[in-house]
Amino acid sequence: MKTILTIFKKEFKDITRDRRSMMMMFIIPMLLFPLLFTIAAVFTTRQAQKVRTKTLEVALITNGNAEAFRETLLKRDDLKIREDITEDIIPQLIRSDSIDAAIRVDEQFDAQIADLQRGQIHLYFKSSRDMDASRNRLTSLIRDYENQIVNDRFQRLALDRTIVDPVQVRRHDIASQRERIGKSVGGFLPYIFVLMCFMGCMYPALDLGAGEKERATLETLLVAPVSKIQILLGKCGVIVLSGFASIANSFIGFFIAVMLQREIVARILDALQGMFEISSILLVLSLCLPLTIFFAAALMSVSIFAKSFKEAQSIMAPLNIIIIIPVFIGLLPGIELNAITSLIPVLNVSLASKEIFAGTIKLPLLFEVYASLIALAALSLYGCARWFERESTIFRET
Repeated sequence: MKTILTIFKKEFKDITRDRRSMMMMFIIPMLLFPLLFTIAAVFTTRQAQKVRTKTLEVALITNGNAEAFRETLLKRDDLKIREDITEDIIPQLIRSDSIDAAIRVDEQFDAQIADLQRGQIHLYFKSSRDMDASRNRLTSLIRDYENQIVNDRFQRLALDRTIVDPVQVRRHDIASQRERIGKSVGGFLPYIFVLMCFMGCMYPALDLGAGEKERATLETLLVAPVSKIQILLGKCGVIVLSGFASIANSFIGFFIAVMLQREIVARILDALQGMFEISSILLVLSLCLPLTIFFAAALMSVSIFAKSFKEAQSIMAPLNIIIIIPVFIGLLPGIELNAITSLIPVLNVSLASKEIFAGTIKLPLLFEVYASLIALAALSLYGCARWFERESTIFRET
């Protein structure tokens, strides 16, 4: 154990001199969430403000009908009404962004409304522009006009409007705020944590395997009076520490990001803080530990096998996509933690983390996730050890 610790210290000192490894351990994880939150908040706020304050240029064709509706539109400061446009060129003008939308009232509209029939108002818009601002704002105005017509009809017929609404539905959502937010945010966070863990393991693995081959320092270590297993455990220990530090610093970065967002509603902030109670954080970190060991052993195997640093890098780079796929599957609706998904590596961490943050994790499934992750970590370490013991692998001909 003392020998492994000595090798660990030696390798850790080497890693601290590598800027890329230190950035992946500390700088990037701690800055990622604050930067993402700040950029998203600024962009969303500005875009929403732009959409709310934008003056819409709307073509209006009433055909002599709906005069009250026309007067309402003309009085609004946020609308520029154009009545000089014909129906046949409306699609062309909207596609070319010459106007934002158009409203056309049927010729028989007033007659149909007077006869207590249904009249038609046509709304033309382009849904791919400005977050559907044109459609939403104009639809709201049309709905207000419709309600006015309905109220007039009930008064004309001397009827109570509740006649057409015989059933009143009162919704009672028993899910807590933490459950609702945890199911959404808790699904996104593992995506970042797993990626940070993998990246945090990758650079030290590159340096401690293929990097030492290129520097010709691995041979010096191998002729020392220590076993290859001790050397491997010392190296893997440093890689695990790097990956785990990336996850821990990601938690810190996320917490800082939440605290910096003053726009977050108080009840949502309370739910987010409830998600990050000590027990939840420790549970998620404990799930990430065997996953980090698996990443460390797998990446170390690749690094040892590679003839050069460049070759190791080219092999590891595509693995990012392979790692992201199961995490992405965990974000899909309908994918829940069960007896089958709890056995699938990476996906089980994503789903279990979501349940932990929501406060709805079931202990039998949690134990199954732990068992599968520990078995995976043990198998990967065993495979890496067997790989490292083969000199034909370490000293592969270039």
